[in-house]
Amino acid sequence: MKKSLLAALLLLSLLVCFAFLGCSGRVHDIKNGIAAGREGDYDKAIGLFTKAIESGKLSQENLSIAYYNRGLAWYDKGDYDKAIADFTRAIAIDPKYTNAYYCRGNTWRKRGDNDWAVADYTSAIEINPNYAHAYSNRGNAWYDRGEFGKAMADWAKAIEIDPKDAIAYNSRGFAWTAEGSDDKAMADYNKALEINPKYAAAYLNRGNAWEKRRKKWGQGKKWGQTSTID
Repeated sequence: MKKSLLAALLLLSLLVCFAFLGCSGRVHDIKNGIAAGREGDYDKAIGLFTKAIESGKLSQENLSIAYYNRGLAWYDKGDYDKAIADFTRAIAIDPKYTNAYYCRGNTWRKRGDNDWAVADYTSAIEINPNYAHAYSNRGNAWYDRGEFGKAMADWAKAIEIDPKDAIAYNSRGFAWTAEGSDDKAMADYNKALEINPKYAAAYLNRGNAWEKRRKKWGQGKKWGQTSTID
């Protein structure tokens, strides 16, 4: 899931960045870095982004793009401190950089810092009220904090904005399972798999829910006893 999410973010970065990047200075290093990231060569990507950043020839807009994309590469390598530092630099340059808030929120969650994650997802939503993934992941952070009601509200909002958000359905299904609402959980897992038939986590969670239901049905049965049949 992590790799597919990063690939999607890198593709989005590629499309958005190419629209803004010009042909001067070290901009081609950023373009090549994004391409390397899409191919999974994160060390090469980091090197290219660093080269562009250190050149001193980037506009402020392109500099924020370089920091953001280097942050994505650090994230995928598991260096969350460096990822957070780069997302923070991107935001300092461009306080309206929605994706930088969102990705920094994801990184905080990886570190278990759900308070900071909620704050960043909230900032992303304030900038873009239709950011379905930010609602979905803020729901995950609320849930990790034990705030079930807020989590459910955010997942519902994510689904309202994007009815094809399989991740939101799966997350909400997991919460329903934990609450013992098996029918609601199954409905959400089924919807997630209808949207994405290759969603392994949803299959796993649905399987666990089936097993939980099977054990619940089996309680109290004492096989071999007889009863009076009229």
